[in-house]
Amino acid sequence: MTLARDEVEALTQLRRQLHQHPELRFEEKQTAATLQSLLGPLGRLHTGVAGTGLVLELNSAAPGPAVLIRADMDAYPVSDAKEVPYASRTPGVCHACGHDVHMTVAYGVAARIAGDPPPAGSVTVLFQPAEEIPFGADSGAAAVLADPALADRRFDAVLGLHCWPGLPAGALGVDRTTAMAAKDAFRVELVGRAAHAATPASGRDAILGLATTVTALHAAVARAQNPDDLVAFNIGTITGGASQSQVAERAEATGTLRTHDPAARARLKQAIERVAVGQADALDLDLRFTWANEMPPVRNANRLVALADAVLPGLVDLHPLSVPPLTTDDFALLGALGPSLYVKLGVSNGTVGGAPLHSGSFDVDERCIGVGVTVLERLTRAVLAGGLAQPGTTIPAQPSAPAQPGLAQPQPSAPAEPAPATGAVDR
Repeated sequence: MTLARDEVEALTQLRRQLHQHPELRFEEKQTAATLQSLLGPLGRLHTGVAGTGLVLELNSAAPGPAVLIRADMDAYPVSDAKEVPYASRTPGVCHACGHDVHMTVAYGVAARIAGDPPPAGSVTVLFQPAEEIPFGADSGAAAVLADPALADRRFDAVLGLHCWPGLPAGALGVDRTTAMAAKDAFRVELVGRAAHAATPASGRDAILGLATTVTALHAAVARAQNPDDLVAFNIGTITGGASQSQVAERAEATGTLRTHDPAARARLKQAIERVAVGQADALDLDLRFTWANEMPPVRNANRLVALADAVLPGLVDLHPLSVPPLTTDDFALLGALGPSLYVKLGVSNGTVGGAPLHSGSFDVDERCIGVGVTVLERLTRAVLAGGLAQPGTTIPAQPSAPAQPGLAQPQPSAPAEPAPATGAVDR
């Protein structure tokens, strides 16, 4: 299942083209056009899915298991800080989370499946817009689930991967149960009464109330969690006030809570609400509290984890992961379509690929692309061969395949008008 040299070169070129022309959530028009030109010859292609997404359907001659492979499309609102020939050409926007790699890998798998179709079953490849979600905005995964291309569909396996700077290129991390955390974003808005700074007694200070609320929230969350709870809590934005000489009428903060355990999640959300209400009452302020972007955790299905453990050793340096991260991903919602497996693709080599996700310096050791294609193709063919129906059987290894005729060279396209890089996103 080793990729031929010309396959690797074509995929690397595609990744760099996508990296040079990043687009923000629901604005992935040029990205979709580039992929459409490559995917169209491979199978039945749905365009305009959830606005800018794509769904490719590859059907074998006989019915059988159904596999969905997902890749996210959107970039991140941060300037590219790398000095490389393929750096982003769109100011303030960069593929700082590896979605360019995810799309390239998904296309590579689709091309190989189309070039050497399995005897039975079907493969659906989803290119999903808008995985990065600003506060209160819609999830791209939720949008594609409502689209006719995927509505009411069911799959035997839903597969995806994510670039992971904490693992070396050539390695693959497989979480035993939870691959990503649950997310609950929140906003605390306090409303008081404006007054001149010289007469503070006639006002109600929203900034003072917010300052004490931020401190109290951190303390409350720390004391409401047990030592074995995996929790992350952060308040990332604070705004308020109109002038240095005015008692502020309004102030607000936004933050995020990340958890793995449902009981801890419920307990901490109650603590956050209780503290916000108490602090507002203590200073005679009106409170507007909002939860947003509530996302379940990404759970790996036991049978898919077992399948990965059975068929991937020898192809990749497999790392069983026992402590899941506190990052989040709306891949969690795609679990509604069937049992899912979300794996972590090593991208670093000690020099390249070590910068954190969402950093303008983020890059990958491009050898990871071939690893990603090999992994997802192997898992896909194993499911199609009945690996889930008969978990105790051995799935025969696939021979190394020659370069696939469907693996076309990406054609340069004229840059689209860049969208403004606005709105922080929360992963």
